[in-house]
Formats: sequence, structure tokens, C-alpha cells
Amino acid sequence: MSRVIALLSLVIPGAIAAAGVKLMRDTVFDILHSPFPWLWLQFLAGLVMFGAGVSFIGGWVAYRDRKHHYSYRNRQPRRNGRRRENAPDIDKNRETRDL
Repeated sequence: MSRVIALLSLVIPGAIAAAGVKLMRDTVFDILHSPFPWLWLQFLAGLVMFGAGVSFIGGWVAYRDRKHHYSYRNRQPRRNGRRRENAPDIDKNRETRDL
């Protein structure tokens, strides 16, 4: 059940972003939908919907990567072009955690 909820939490923002792209595309081709009185307002609503959907999905992916230490090595401070000597070894932690 939790996997279904997780899937829906990504599908719904994806659908919102897709609807935003459709509104912006329809504005380019001068197709005005009924809730919007002006084309510029329709384009602005589509841009906001697209931005909200993409930022939600991007934030979710960044949170997941940070949680599982997937992108941790890229953000470690470097000294003289090398990795810090006392930096924690991620591979040790990877063996003990559940996947």
C-alpha cells in the first residue's frame, strides 16, 4: 500500500506538470480555454503548474538521494584537488543499511 501512495505522490505532480505544458502549448497556438479570459493568463497558469510539478519531483529526488547518500561524494569539501582525509567512508555504511 505504501508503494501505491509513493507512486501517486509522483504521478500527480507529473500530471500537473504535463497539464501546464499543455496550457503553454495551447497558448502558443492561440487556443484559449474557458476558465482563462486572456492568453497571457493561461500561459502564466501553465508556467506555474509546470514549475510546481517539476520542482516537487526534483525535490523528491534530491531528498531521496541525500537520504541514501547517493550524491554525498560530490558535495564533500576538497583540499588541493583531493578528497578530505578524514571524510567518512560511504561504502562502509552502504553494506550495513537495508536497500
